[in-house]
Amino acid sequence: QGQLVESGGGLVQPGGSLTLSCVASGISFRIYHMAWYRQAPGKQRESVATIRTSGTVNYADSVKGRFTISRDDAANTVYLRMNSVKPEDTAVYYCHANPAVVGYAAFWGQGTQVTVSF
Repeated sequence: QGQLVESGGGLVQPGGSLTLSCVASGISFRIYHMAWYRQAPGKQRESVATIRTSGTVNYADSVKGRFTISRDDAANTVYLRMNSVKPEDTAVYYCHANPAVVGYAAFWGQGTQVTVSF
């Protein structure tokens, strides 16, 4: 059974930067498309950024130009670099693994809180 463990969340001031990490274990990381989602209080969980096994990336319009997703397959890790953060970026950020091949299950990490405030 695979496991995803996020880290790097915390309190950051508006305009600041933060890098989230998600380390996978128990899976063949290279066969998974990876993504970051977030969920703010009272709102639905939304996709923030995705990176496919090919390295192709996609971003939500709200974070384009500010956030960067990357992956290190040798380290089984996906990152989310968050620059120029805004109060509306405050949320619990979740890592998600979606298999690119049949026969494997998708799964989530436990989440890490990001709070943007003075």
